[in-house]
Amino acid sequence: MTNHWIDIKNSDCILIMGSNAAENHPISFKYVIEAQQKGATLISVDPRFTRTSSKADMYSPLRSGTDIAFLGGMIKYIIDNQLYHQEYVANYTNATFIVGKKFKFKDGLFSGFDAKNRKYDKSQWAFDMDKNGVPKMDRSLKNSRSVLQLLKKHFNRYNTKLVSQITGTPEKDLKKIYKTYAETGKVGKAGTIMYAMGWTQHTVGTQNIRTMAIIQLLLGNMGMAGGGVNALRGESNVQGSTDHCLLWHIWPGYLKTPRSSNTSLAAYNKKWTPASKDPLSANWWQNYPKYSVSMLKSFFGDNADASNDFGYSWLPKVDDGKAYSWLDLFDVMYNGEIKGFFAWGQNPACSGANANKNRQAMAKLDWMVNTNLFENETGAFWKGPGVDPTKVKTEVFFLPACVSVEKDGSITNSGRWMQWRYQGPKPLGNSLPDGQIIMNLGNKIKELYAAQPGAFKEPIANLKWDYLSNGEYNAHMVAKEINGYFLKDVTVRGKDFKAGTLVPSFAFLLADGSTSSGNWLYCNSYTEKGNMAARRGQKDAPNNIGLYPEFSWCWPVNRRIIYNRASVDPKGQPWDNANWVIRWTGKKWEGDVPDGGWPPLLSADGKPNPKSKHAFIMRKHGHAQIFGPGRADGPFPEHYEPLECPVERNYMSKQRMNPTAPVYGGTADDWATCDPRYPYVATTYRVVEHWQTGVMTRYQPYLLEMQPQMFVEMSKELARLKDIRNGERVMVSSLRGKVEATALVTARFKPFKLGKLTVHQVGLPWHFGWIKPLSGMEESANLLTPNTGDANTRIPETKAFMVNVTKA
Repeated sequence: MTNHWIDIKNSDCILIMGSNAAENHPISFKYVIEAQQKGATLISVDPRFTRTSSKADMYSPLRSGTDIAFLGGMIKYIIDNQLYHQEYVANYTNATFIVGKKFKFKDGLFSGFDAKNRKYDKSQWAFDMDKNGVPKMDRSLKNSRSVLQLLKKHFNRYNTKLVSQITGTPEKDLKKIYKTYAETGKVGKAGTIMYAMGWTQHTVGTQNIRTMAIIQLLLGNMGMAGGGVNALRGESNVQGSTDHCLLWHIWPGYLKTPRSSNTSLAAYNKKWTPASKDPLSANWWQNYPKYSVSMLKSFFGDNADASNDFGYSWLPKVDDGKAYSWLDLFDVMYNGEIKGFFAWGQNPACSGANANKNRQAMAKLDWMVNTNLFENETGAFWKGPGVDPTKVKTEVFFLPACVSVEKDGSITNSGRWMQWRYQGPKPLGNSLPDGQIIMNLGNKIKELYAAQPGAFKEPIANLKWDYLSNGEYNAHMVAKEINGYFLKDVTVRGKDFKAGTLVPSFAFLLADGSTSSGNWLYCNSYTEKGNMAARRGQKDAPNNIGLYPEFSWCWPVNRRIIYNRASVDPKGQPWDNANWVIRWTGKKWEGDVPDGGWPPLLSADGKPNPKSKHAFIMRKHGHAQIFGPGRADGPFPEHYEPLECPVERNYMSKQRMNPTAPVYGGTADDWATCDPRYPYVATTYRVVEHWQTGVMTRYQPYLLEMQPQMFVEMSKELARLKDIRNGERVMVSSLRGKVEATALVTARFKPFKLGKLTVHQVGLPWHFGWIKPLSGMEESANLLTPNTGDANTRIPETKAFMVNVTKA
């Protein structure tokens, strides 16, 4: 989230799309209701009439996988009617930048496309630079090569008639929603978006979010109270685990995973440290070496110094041009190229796309360790449906972990708030906290390397591994390590610090090895003042907008709304005088922690302030990116159909699907588009009674009683077409597998009209698996989903695929 949960109450218009917040985030949804009670409009756009839709002031359906068409139509509406916030757009976004003449777009493809390798040459999307190396700009926004004019041209095709034909959303609904949401572009108004995996789990997932970010920038909603782009995370600590490099392509704090071509720390830092020639650009990532060196010192302590590149060579590198995402790992595992696998707190036999392939892949391992609360389908895959245990060579170990309430530690929620949780009851049986298991494992590996030095022992031998107190894992020690220490007596920014003291914030980290920090973003979370995440202060901001700066801690440096320098005009005065986030007093900023302490762009008399910086400090050129030349699939979003879809062609262009989305060539990876055997669109979702793949809920008798069976939800029209009655058992099948389910015939789904074509859609929850209930008949929806994903992140496309439904 750019903002946070409580801030939603400040919004004038809330668009919930790609999410069913009322059901999946029911406690947090109270802030949506609070906003409505203050006069806000709630808009729900979803293929199904959900519990969120039942609370909405406006609801409209759309076919799964067509969000960019829907939002692209809104961009056209905003620009055509000149409803964008011109002063905001001209000063704070790259709408003013002039794009080079090599950039073109034709019939679904941007310039620079390499069809053989399915990738773009992004150099053709570069900006024109002036003699000083600063992007050329036209603050009037009239230049035909300016980003705004190119954006206008790009989305000019997205008229409501065509958008309706693609999405199945009635034209009258489109116009009403566009008009309502666009009104948040007025000064003193703010609108927000709440999205979840209904947006991310597509071949265009990143671009779904980019499209909405463009809308928010056009309307001036970024940095505002009640504005922003707000991701609703699927678990309480997904944000925290992502911050700490859950994903393969990042190190902690969103540093980049080094490539094999980054042969030294200097080469690595040079590759990933941007350089800006604009004196008004803070270009905060110029501090990259401070963060990378401090992280290495945290990893290796005194063993890392300048003489050995601070241990950089001891960390693994990924091959240039190669992906190591979930889909790629299981593809390699399926091909027999991985020997061992730790399945930690996950259930890929049910949670992963094309789960049959995942189960077959695990049968080709030598060993697997399953760390979880209970036995699950992953740990028991070798005795699952259709599997002969005598033919599975994989040796499986189970390490029982305790539940969250049985251990100390922090979580970081969707709104970036890091909150400390204390241990309640002690772990039951022989279960252990994850931290204890990891520490025990690390110590045993270090002992083995000491006794029998293996190949490349340095990473293990030199690893700093001292987070036990009296033999038990100490979460406070790890939290302090993440924050970071001064390792020498130093003077930084005019202040003296002693070795061994905690670093007060990342502004004091250094690149010479005299500071450590396991994650620079969290430097300020555990200081000499104490554990900031454990604070429970009840004092709000002066204007009571819900910042609560003394409750828990928020990254970065306790800033509750990021990019908040865009919440004020160039003179530092709030666009919204009632719900102001920060404001300039003439001498300093007050309110939230500002995105940098520099004065506003303009002084009170309107003269440029040479000591100021542009508002978007994390961007190289200091401006928010309406034009995003770093994305794998294009600098502007474009509607493409999902890998599997019900239409023979893309109504928007000749390019049917995202040309850079990953596809896999094995027989287990086939897909069906416009295949008469699989005529219905399917999607997956959650229900409030179950959690993730159900490992924590299917073992609870009362929850299983409330939601006991796998079901497939369908419209009354489709049920009549297939002669299926509510409650009957049916078979849902795709090219990859089949799932028996109970038919749930409701009015929540309606057939979509795509011009003259009628398209039916069904939905399945993804919480089930064969272990519980004991009947073994309730299986995972992911037996049906395809092997493909987003072109940028490779998150699987589980929200739009094709199936058939027949009587069981």
